[in-house]
Amino acid sequence: MYFLGIGLLLMVLKYMEIGPVATWSWLIVLAPFGLAMAWWAWADGTGYTKRKAVERENARKQARIDKNRQAIGTLGSKKRR
Repeated sequence: MYFLGIGLLLMVLKYMEIGPVATWSWLIVLAPFGLAMAWWAWADGTGYTKRKAVERENARKQARIDKNRQAIGTLGSKKRR
C-alpha cells in the first residue's frame, strides 16, 4: 500500500511539475507501481496475505474468548458475595 501512495504522490508531482520530480524520468516516477505489483505477486504466491488474515482472525477470536471468560468470571464472583 505504501508503494501505491508513493507512486501516486510522485505521479502528481511529475504531472504538476513540482520540485525535483519534474526533471525525473517517467520510468522512475512509475517504478513504485511496478514494485507494488511485485510485492502483491510475492505476497499472494508465498501465502503471506492469507497467513496474515488468519492471524488477525485468530487474534479477534481469542480477544472475544478472553472477554467472555472475563465476563463469566466477573459474574461468578458477584454472585458468591
